[in-house]
Amino acid sequence: MGIEIERKFLPKPDFELSDISFFKVQEIKQAYLSTDKNLTIRVRLKDAKAFITIKGINKGWKRSEYEYEIPYSEGIELMEMTSLRIEKKRYLYLENSKIWEIDIFEGNLAGLVLVEVEMESENEDVLIPSWVGKEVSEDIRFTNSYLAAYGYEKEN
Repeated sequence: MGIEIERKFLPKPDFELSDISFFKVQEIKQAYLSTDKNLTIRVRLKDAKAFITIKGINKGWKRSEYEYEIPYSEGIELMEMTSLRIEKKRYLYLENSKIWEIDIFEGNLAGLVLVEVEMESENEDVLIPSWVGKEVSEDIRFTNSYLAAYGYEKEN
């Protein structure tokens, strides 16, 4: 069984991408074929490759996840089947032996920045970088499927 264990954060308000040294940038397009709370099915285009991902229900920071590469042309066709889409640039940053993913959203989600880190176990002790702010791991409003369906309203 595929398992994803991930924590998600907002950056601190004064965060500037220029303050960190990222080692890779990825252009990501995602479309959601199912956004049911118990089953999310997503197609993703990234680095000239396409993937279909099936995710189960969140249980804290953990959930089942199955991801398979598919032909790029099929990824494009699947994306066209739904209007539930997001686009983002992902900046990869290494700190404290962990890869931190900084997602800067585009389009109708422009202005939203989320930071994610994948963990080996739920008990793993992760040192949080100084520029990382509020944790939103268990807030459904910050899941990509929710954002694709309902958008984002900035908190005051």
